[in-house]
Amino acid sequence: MSQTKAPTVRALRAEDETAWRELWTAYLAFYGSTVPEEVYTSTFARLLGDDPRDYTALVAELDGRLVGLVHYLFHRHAWKIEDVCYLQDLYATPEMRGSGLGRALIEAVYKAADARGAPSVYWLTQESNDTARVLYDRIGTLTPFIKYQRP
Repeated sequence: MSQTKAPTVRALRAEDETAWRELWTAYLAFYGSTVPEEVYTSTFARLLGDDPRDYTALVAELDGRLVGLVHYLFHRHAWKIEDVCYLQDLYATPEMRGSGLGRALIEAVYKAADARGAPSVYWLTQESNDTARVLYDRIGTLTPFIKYQRP
């Protein structure tokens, strides 16, 4: 990678909507998924909202262009007094993969969790997401839990 400047991780802003949509669309496509327009609209509004149940978004910007995103939220946990943090979406553009951007975005979420007094940050990924799992194995701990959901 020829760049020498590191991306800046910052909060999502209203003027980022078009670039955010492009990144989130690519993220969804990576997982073979799509969502209707009303989900884009609702999600973006929630990411900028002030309801404590809403998600938060951070983006990575390099040379005036968004190159990554992370969505996370805080929620109650029956086994803890403090809220915990769920990191739902993490995406770096293909040219940024392997640059440390994913780590920077996760560490920014860790910092936000620490500031909120949340003792735990957790996330899910597909078992076959080998490239991301190399990073996740370095920055997190693999748990023995298996996800089930309503059919």
